[in-house]
Amino acid sequence: MILTVTLNTALDITYRVPALRPHISHRVSEVTERPGGKGLNVARVLAALGHEVTVTGFTGGATGRIVQDQLTATPGLVDALVPVSAPTRRTIAVVDEQTGDTTQLNEPGPTITPAEWSAFQESYEDLLASASAVALCGSLPPGVPVGAYAGLVRTARAAGVPVLLDTSGEALRRGVAARPDIVKPNTDELAELTGSHEPLRGAQDTRRRGARAVVVSLGPQGLLALTPEGRWRAVPPSPEHGNPTGAGDSAVAGLLSGLRDQLPWPDCLTRAVALSAATVRSPTAGDFDRAAYEKLLAQVSVTAA
Repeated sequence: MILTVTLNTALDITYRVPALRPHISHRVSEVTERPGGKGLNVARVLAALGHEVTVTGFTGGATGRIVQDQLTATPGLVDALVPVSAPTRRTIAVVDEQTGDTTQLNEPGPTITPAEWSAFQESYEDLLASASAVALCGSLPPGVPVGAYAGLVRTARAAGVPVLLDTSGEALRRGVAARPDIVKPNTDELAELTGSHEPLRGAQDTRRRGARAVVVSLGPQGLLALTPEGRWRAVPPSPEHGNPTGAGDSAVAGLLSGLRDQLPWPDCLTRAVALSAATVRSPTAGDFDRAAYEKLLAQVSVTAA
């Protein structure tokens, strides 16, 4: 099974409005609620692809119960979230139907106690015993040590489980030093880590810092991958217009799926870009347009960089 870790889980709430304007009231045309947080989005896409997936992280309060109820109703997902006393956060996405733009509001997350963090670490070690790959995704909730991902990377490596890291800031800097198999920053996260606004140079620096492979999300321009086997650019046939929320998470799902299936890097990148683009066409994070995905698999261009 593939294990995804979402330390800062959320209930993602998406509002659609005819047009978003400041300083006025809006009539919402549609509301959707989904379990959220980067790792849960990754897990939902993996499950839709037919993989066996276990999700772990933290859950608490009434919001956490909603998240768990919806997770257990998702075929292919196993809920191994660790209960905490503080409530799970919410994220609000407001989609402007006129422009297609999305405005995101993210709550900070529950405060995790030392005892709750210790309980999670014990559960994580147990879950690794049956994992074929693990993804460590998203922000850290208050109370979790800033070096948490570095420790989780080292634990996975000690267990012989390939590990992908997708986070930002100081958590990314420390996590990279623990030598994850794959790091997947976007250009802003890469620039914050390395000080370079040139993606290739930033990826090279990130590998020197410890990452075995670096896959940089370039937004509508696809992915740049720097790996021990070579470097590639993977580009969709054309920029997609829609809701980009969750597109990066779908790219992570594609990389993990390819890793699990032992695909060559160009095939992994093709799958990741096709999933990411197909997610932009979907109205909610963690979903993708399957027909678009299957069509895009034949249209993604992968070239040596």
